[in-house]
Amino acid sequence: MSNIPENKQIILFDGVCNLCNSFVNLVIRQDKKDRFRFASLQSEIGRELIEERNLDPDKLDSIILINPGVAYYLKSTAALQIAKHLSGGYKLLSYFSFLPENFRDFIYTYVANNRYKWYGKKEQCMLPSPEIKAKFLE
Repeated sequence: MSNIPENKQIILFDGVCNLCNSFVNLVIRQDKKDRFRFASLQSEIGRELIEERNLDPDKLDSIILINPGVAYYLKSTAALQIAKHLSGGYKLLSYFSFLPENFRDFIYTYVANNRYKWYGKKEQCMLPSPEIKAKFLE
């Protein structure tokens, strides 16, 4: 994939989920070092990145953080890895990584399974403003 910028981590997210879109907007605001790029799980590039990692794109209900050439993270581990690089108090959330992953993922999965009921769902993926469109992979 030639359009993946070097030295950037990629966040794959559910593009129709209101909670997920709010999370992406928060990351964009708090990513003072311009470390992250974004793609929806439903996008062509999102599906390609998922399949490259031998994950089933139809069975994902998780945020995915990809550090190209190094590793990828799912669920709570992805969220905590992202928080570690945000400005302000959000960085403190990364300290929850001391909790067992099974426990963290249980809570994550509970929220993920109820996200549409609690926060709603869009009919289509979010359309970024022109200012932040460059942060999205196409």
